[in-house]
Amino acid sequence: MTTDRRETVTGILFVNIATFTWATNIILGRHLRAEIGPLALTATRYIVAAVAFAILLRKAPPEERRVGADLKPLLGMAATGIVLFAPLLYLGLRYTTAVNSTLINGMGPLLTAVFAAWLIKEPYTKLQLTGALLAMAGVTFLITGGSPVTLMKTGVNPGDLVVLLAAAVWGLYSVAGRRATRNRTPLSATALSTWMGLPILVAAALLEQRAIPFVLSPRLFLIIVYLGIVPVAAGFSLWNAGVKKLKTGGAMVFYNTLPLYGAILGYLLLGEQVGPSHLVGGVLIIGGGILSAMARKSPHPPAALSPGPPPATTPPGCAAQR
Repeated sequence: MTTDRRETVTGILFVNIATFTWATNIILGRHLRAEIGPLALTATRYIVAAVAFAILLRKAPPEERRVGADLKPLLGMAATGIVLFAPLLYLGLRYTTAVNSTLINGMGPLLTAVFAAWLIKEPYTKLQLTGALLAMAGVTFLITGGSPVTLMKTGVNPGDLVVLLAAAVWGLYSVAGRRATRNRTPLSATALSTWMGLPILVAAALLEQRAIPFVLSPRLFLIIVYLGIVPVAAGFSLWNAGVKKLKTGGAMVFYNTLPLYGAILGYLLLGEQVGPSHLVGGVLIIGGGILSAMARKSPHPPAALSPGPPPATTPPGCAAQR
């Protein structure tokens, strides 16, 4: 096996393990919705992750353990991915199913591409727009249950909208992550952004405790340790390592396995129903995401939507984590 092929296979393995661990995070977040508030769950798992990152980086070069010229993108990662994303996801899971949540999260790669085109001027092609429209149609079909009449009678599930907002925040986080990892390792960027966001999460969790108190039982403690070590520390690090090997477009193709893993686990472990609206919506979301991601991998992409020539240089892609 050639070195390039070995790197590709390893990258594919890394990103698939990462998306599977994130699917378990969604399942457990849904399972714990009545036991612990979204801010408390986020803060406690990130405390575990922060300790794990400190252990992993204890022998790293000094520049990997301190902030440099990339302070702004690291702060962007902390604000979006650490402080906002997980609490929004867990809040949405209090009102919607894990299956819906994982399928809606399939919008993540497409929203990342939109924000990248807007904020860091990455080309956005007509083929990517087609993929985005397909995925948006899938989300709409999923949220409405495929029945506009039912939607008019019952309204939109607020949990679905909150999860969709979380997916948008994830897109912003991914763009910030690309900037932050240009001159440092993915592990370093993940750890520093976690440490930056953690004090805000802890303060918010203490305020939430007044309204949504929780009791730390041995079972809950073990689940929190798992969430901190596996989906956060291991999942984030594996994802970023995979992105480094596959580049952003290649990794984002496999990000769309998250809805697949989540739907399967939700059905098997939580007994959640998978109906026609989930199948149709899931196919549209995953298909649109793959179409968009493959367009970004093409060595000869279609003309970009924005007028004029593309920028002379495009920052290397490196999406961040879950």
